[in-house]
Amino acid sequence: MNIQFLFMRELLIQSAVRIIDIPEFLEFVSRFILNVAVIMILVRWLYYTSSKRKDYLFTYILISTVVFLLCYLLESVTLQIGFALGLFAIFGIIRYRTDQIPIKEMTYLFLVIGISVINALANSKTSLVEVLFTNIIIIAITYSLEKLWLLKHESSRVIIYEKINLLKQGNYDEIIKDLQERTGIKKINRVETGKIDFSKDTCILTIYFDSGNNVINVTELSDNEQKRDE
Repeated sequence: MNIQFLFMRELLIQSAVRIIDIPEFLEFVSRFILNVAVIMILVRWLYYTSSKRKDYLFTYILISTVVFLLCYLLESVTLQIGFALGLFAIFGIIRYRTDQIPIKEMTYLFLVIGISVINALANSKTSLVEVLFTNIIIIAITYSLEKLWLLKHESSRVIIYEKINLLKQGNYDEIIKDLQERTGIKKINRVETGKIDFSKDTCILTIYFDSGNNVINVTELSDNEQKRDE
């Protein structure tokens, strides 16, 4: 009886020590706060201010949080590098059924996953200062590319156009003017003609424009998007 009592008491003591492991919990909280702060700077300030895509903003924040928690809580499992590379492989080949992820959005997805893995799996040999410096470098490079160099991104939208008479007459400039007025885009660089349906008097047009030249949120025009660096 005494042996069982001592065993149970020892087990409870070990469990209590594990529950109130304050240094480890503080490290977890500090890493999580750092990760959230860096992700918010990248996706809320740098990305969202230029793209205005709330759907990707929602996705990036949740993916970053889940990846960080998953990596940190499973750090004791002897997967480490293989586990991290597996995450990159899984998320790197994701293609949503409803839409293909544009190149820029895919790059930010890679960023948020990479930062979350770094912040979660940095071992005891890596100091918090080194982890912080790594995050600052990533933010600085992203800021330089997004804000300082002012790289222009050309976006494309696929729309259904009903004024096929203008196509017959070859009024290219008039088509551009009509599309700019109806879409709210200040300047359309070029238009490509796709499938023409004479039974419905419609055709499919692909319009190309600079991302910074839109007045309205042009993401509502179509779900098909391609962005290319000029």
